[in-house]
Amino acid sequence: MTILAYQTPFEVLLDYERKSLAHAVGLPETLEAEGLWRGIAFRVSASYLVAGIGEINEILTIPSTTNVPGSKAWLLGIANVRGNLVAIIDLKSFLAGQRTLINERSRILVIKLGTASVGLLVDEVLGQKTFNDSHRIELSQVEESLVDFIDGGYRQDGRDWGIFALAQLLRMQEFVNAAA
Repeated sequence: MTILAYQTPFEVLLDYERKSLAHAVGLPETLEAEGLWRGIAFRVSASYLVAGIGEINEILTIPSTTNVPGSKAWLLGIANVRGNLVAIIDLKSFLAGQRTLINERSRILVIKLGTASVGLLVDEVLGQKTFNDSHRIELSQVEESLVDFIDGGYRQDGRDWGIFALAQLLRMQEFVNAAA
């Protein structure tokens, strides 16, 4: 006869975590290969961009926002994302002064700004991309509004991908100070 031991919900979760971590060792996603660069691909207007995979914390559908009186037009508002306040910024509006037309493909890229989180509204997220050194190029044509934020690029499958320098964006005083 088998006697079943009672586990508290917390003990059950600890057991799941232990089993999960036991299977996670050595998965291909955790291995870094020399000469490979991984990023999250997205689109702003007609520009195809990538940001380092470690720079993007999360990708969200458009959350409900609360307006912030006295803020710049590109600050769409503040959203509550699982108990954390996230400033939602229309990236195209910030860079080029044109509002993003929100549709079913629009997404929010959540990044860290110090201890706070910032969400960048983009036209579309195209998933994870992996490039190797042989794909690296200097982009010859970049939209004027993006010039200061592009740090080279990659060419893959007939498309040029600009490397979007999020660190450069986060250093801009105008970006950090959204008060009108």
